[in-house]
Amino acid sequence: MESMNLGETKGITRRRRSDRTLHLVFLVCTSIGIVALMALIVSILVDGLHRLSPEIFTNYPSRIADRSGMKSPIVGTIYLLLLMAPLSFILGVGAAIFLEEYAGKNRWVRLIQLNISTLAGVPSIIYGILGLAIFVRGMGLGRSLLSGVLTMTLLVLPIIIVSAQEALRAVPKNRRNASYALGATKWQTVSRSVLPSAMPGIMTGVILALSRAIGETAPLIMIGALTYVAFLPENLLDSFTVMPIQIFNWVSRPSQDFHDLAASGIILLLIMLFMMNLIAIWLRNKYQKNT
Repeated sequence: MESMNLGETKGITRRRRSDRTLHLVFLVCTSIGIVALMALIVSILVDGLHRLSPEIFTNYPSRIADRSGMKSPIVGTIYLLLLMAPLSFILGVGAAIFLEEYAGKNRWVRLIQLNISTLAGVPSIIYGILGLAIFVRGMGLGRSLLSGVLTMTLLVLPIIIVSAQEALRAVPKNRRNASYALGATKWQTVSRSVLPSAMPGIMTGVILALSRAIGETAPLIMIGALTYVAFLPENLLDSFTVMPIQIFNWVSRPSQDFHDLAASGIILLLIMLFMMNLIAIWLRNKYQKNT
């Protein structure tokens, strides 16, 4: 009996030692990532803060660093986001509702689900090649803002569909059953009971997907978005540029002045991403209180 107790004590001590070791390893890994990220952010702030001025919002890109700004890239990014957000939300959430609530569980639905999950992890450059083949050349839209919107919508759709499906699955079945018990139809149950409960998760997934989209460069370079645009797009078929492409253009130049401009552009992009994440948190809390 004493030998059994001694063995159990040794086993508990071994497990506790293993837990402490793993805890220390995870803490070190997390600390390395945080320190590296903070060092990168500090380096960007040191290089770019002194170049932040009203001129960066009012001046167009120029070959002279002192006269260069980000007016057209900032406006192009905002246009891209405003056009892409409602399109991707309607298509993504609509597809998630159909697959989760109406499609059933047959072989074809499982195949579609597998393809959507796979597409969510495909490198973004593949979507750029697809946009080049379909929208730029196939549909003859050229290097236009519309081509960029459709390409980036394809990029975020799988992510939005997957996150929306997860949010819909998280709604308890009792809520659906209670709605049916009160005589509600399928669509009334989905629109008035299930969807409001799933909206916090859906909105969070949509905004995070859009945050990824505005930081992408490779797909837009593939469809021919310009690196130097000294005008604002007036319609959907005009040429355009976005902030990541302008930052890439400045970083590729040998002059340190352009590198500092790129750092200031990164700061603006980080602020935009930070604000979008704050909006996602606010919307999630708002809908959680309402439900």
